Amino acid sequence: MPKIVVLDNLSEDGLNLMKEAGIEYEVRTGLKGEDLRQTLNEFDAAICRSGVKITPESLEGNTRLKAIARAGVGVDNIDLKAATRHGIIVMNTPGGNTNSTAEQTFALMLALSRNTAPAYQSLIEGRWDRKKFTGHQLFGKTLGIIGMGRIGQTVAKFAKAFGMTIVAYDPFLAKARAAELGITVYETVDEILPLVDYLTVHTPLNDQTRNLIDAPQIAKMKDGVCLINCARGGIYNMDALVEGLKSGKLGGVALDVYPSEPCTDSPLFGMPHVVCTPHLGASTEEAQTNVALEAVQLIIDYLSKGVIKQAVNFSSLDPETLNDLRSALDLAYRLGLLAGGTVTGGIDSCTLKYKGEISRKNTKLISSSFCAGLLTAMKGEEFGIVSAMPTMEETGIKVVEETSSESGDFSSLVSVDISTGKGVVSFGGAIFGNAMPRLVLKDGLRLEGYLDGHLLFIGHKDVPGVIGAIGNVLAKENVNIAHLSVGRHPGAKGEDALAILSLDSAPNQAAVDQIKKLDNITKVQVVDLPAMGDYPAWMA
Repeated sequence: MPKIVVLDNLSEDGLNLMKEAGIEYEVRTGLKGEDLRQTLNEFDAAICRSGVKITPESLEGNTRLKAIARAGVGVDNIDLKAATRHGIIVMNTPGGNTNSTAEQTFALMLALSRNTAPAYQSLIEGRWDRKKFTGHQLFGKTLGIIGMGRIGQTVAKFAKAFGMTIVAYDPFLAKARAAELGITVYETVDEILPLVDYLTVHTPLNDQTRNLIDAPQIAKMKDGVCLINCARGGIYNMDALVEGLKSGKLGGVALDVYPSEPCTDSPLFGMPHVVCTPHLGASTEEAQTNVALEAVQLIIDYLSKGVIKQAVNFSSLDPETLNDLRSALDLAYRLGLLAGGTVTGGIDSCTLKYKGEISRKNTKLISSSFCAGLLTAMKGEEFGIVSAMPTMEETGIKVVEETSSESGDFSSLVSVDISTGKGVVSFGGAIFGNAMPRLVLKDGLRLEGYLDGHLLFIGHKDVPGVIGAIGNVLAKENVNIAHLSVGRHPGAKGEDALAILSLDSAPNQAAVDQIKKLDNITKVQVVDLPAMGDYPAWMA
């Protein structure tokens, strides 16, 4: 009989579901260190929320645990690579708390707008200050939303019901989906900042979103703008929020999340025009029931039937198939990462074309691998081959496949045309040798670029001296060029060309800025890809 350990507080409905299924379980909360390591080796599966931290040390020497289910969105408290190395499947429940978190966003927005908290406090203190607490209505105001995933889209629907105008930033949202939601999507965060009366964020916390809204961004906003965060602490810079409130630039701040939790001491606590709650976004009976039931069912289905759903580190492939497809999956995944790191503007569709030998393989899986890479790069959180396609559909992006058994210059070629609001961007890749993915086409230009490490993409005019000038800048900044490839149209001297430089170290901002200022440079982009042989957890 399999045994399950529950590592964080879980809804009684979830516990009852295990009882009804006749599964033995124990609740052990607050574990860490050696206690957690020993516990995980006593059970076949674990269910957690965000409280426990499952690290490589937690899994050291583990020979029993088969699966972990996170009752909630994200898996940032679970080391995916360590779990994968031990053959442990990690699953999550991203949809269970969508409505609750969106409602909490509006609860905080309304509380700010109508001074709910201080008005109630005045009554407690025996005062009746109606004039002092005159507020603002949401109707007719402009709401900015950064991140248009499940929660962001639900917030947009609520805002439409309140009669708000909605502007949004999400580099991944299709134009058709934006039109369906009745919102206007902009290509950069900075474009929406001067437009908004309220701003809410619904993104993961990563290197791209940490301090996304800081003092320079606040300076671009209207006076009196209100900021709400029910996503992850750290997306707003806390010091900048304090200064914005003190100066009067910000009309209000409402937070449900903090850079470090639990948080009982913050300079914001007690300031005027501030509403803060202790991470209550998913703290509704309905949300806790939904994620608990879903997490338990995921574990039951896996332990009893071997069924795997919503796994973030598993490919759903048997080892033999995975070994046969790994090079193709790796190529497609890296093309997706590259596309996600370079394409700007909302994506409407991705057309994947398979030519030669690869067209006879399972192209659906290879396309899913491309989508996993694209999503991982653009959304800043790891997506697996299982969840990639459904997420593309939710975002309104159409994925199309075309196959041809005819071979051209390569025995196998994977190319993709990405349709955006700015036009079509194309990439093409091939596998050299047994397992060396290479970029061989970019917007019709033939080249041979690496698909690993620190890459510098430089659009330029095909004239003498350009490459030398780039090399001089990098040399002054002590950045070594490991490989260089230039793509240009045959016989089109002096026209547009593309240089791809593989570098031994990441170029600093000073080097990038200097290159942008060189004559005949049209575009500069930096992309970091995994090292060769470094696969995502689900492909390992």
